[in-house]
Amino acid sequence: MVIDDPVKTQSEAIHNPAPAPQPRRPRAATWIVTAVVCLVLAFLIYSGIHSRVEAEANLKRATQESAVPVVAVVDPKPGSTAEEIALPGNTQAFIDTPVYARTNGYLRRWYVDIGTRVHKGQLLAEIETPELDQQLAQAQAELNNAKASLQLAQITAARWKHLLETNSVSKQETDQAISDLSSKQALVASNEANVRRLQELQSFEHVYAPFDGIVTARNVDIGALIEAGQNTAPKELFHIASINKLRVYVPVPEVYAASIKTGEKVTLTLDEFPGQTFTGAVARNSDAIDPASRTLNVEVDVDNPKGQLLPGAYAFVHLKVPPTAGAVTVPANSLIFRKEGMRVAVVRNGKVQMVPITIGHDYGDSIEVVAGLAPSDAIVIDPSDSLEDGARVQVATKETAQ
Repeated sequence: MVIDDPVKTQSEAIHNPAPAPQPRRPRAATWIVTAVVCLVLAFLIYSGIHSRVEAEANLKRATQESAVPVVAVVDPKPGSTAEEIALPGNTQAFIDTPVYARTNGYLRRWYVDIGTRVHKGQLLAEIETPELDQQLAQAQAELNNAKASLQLAQITAARWKHLLETNSVSKQETDQAISDLSSKQALVASNEANVRRLQELQSFEHVYAPFDGIVTARNVDIGALIEAGQNTAPKELFHIASINKLRVYVPVPEVYAASIKTGEKVTLTLDEFPGQTFTGAVARNSDAIDPASRTLNVEVDVDNPKGQLLPGAYAFVHLKVPPTAGAVTVPANSLIFRKEGMRVAVVRNGKVQMVPITIGHDYGDSIEVVAGLAPSDAIVIDPSDSLEDGARVQVATKETAQ
């Protein structure tokens, strides 16, 4: 049995003191820290996964949206106002006449040249007719001879009638004298008619203007042979045109023929007068369709008091075409040509519907549709050839356009 020395034990306790007791951390604080760390880690993990899922969803949505074609649409224009078509036409003088000679001879002199404005009855030229002058002189001499014979026959017939009353001559001889008087009277009348004919031909030595106008051609000169006989081709001396009023002939397509109304006002434009319009009126039409061109020939009369418009010019005639009741107008670039017929793409509930249409008038950049469309329809313009019936589309807006 070992007995500890109290002194030694006390000394060892003094030289080797016992360690101080450590303070203990509460267990609740540890769990809180752990929980916070776990929550932060979980939030970070969730945020990463959520952002990735959202990015994938956005990518999928963008891919789906990009797969849907974007189309531009317009609303049909109600055809409540008259449309206008411009058709080419040729201006012509209201009166356009060649002037010929009615007698043979040589041109003595002319008084007007091209561009000269003349009045009705104005002297244009003189023709020298020596042969006709001699024929007239001969006819007048024959007339004088016939008148002398007629005078003698009148005296003879009067004498025979007087002698017949006293039975100095026979009735047969008196009848012969009276018959000779009638023959001489007829001869005088014939010679007088011949003189008048030659005098009329002689009056044609002077060539006069038949109406007010402008000389557009002079085809003879002094000394030129003038032949007006039936066996020779007549030679045109002058050409005169009346341009105070012009005729414009317009070939109107058959589809617009029913819209042409006599007396309707129209406007004209010409390339040589940019920005300027002229007013005319429909004077008449041929009332028949040309089978070769399928057009109606329409005459438009235009007043031209200042002479600005010249005959033979190329002009555009603007005609008003009344629309068909219930019709709408769509752009020409909205039409789709398919084997089934003419179609227009209409967007309804986000999908395309190919609607068959019936065309009325063609105005060039726009088309009148008389059946198949309503003013509320959304028409696709510039449709793609790959656009099919029932395909989903996205209507273009300002944001999608940008």
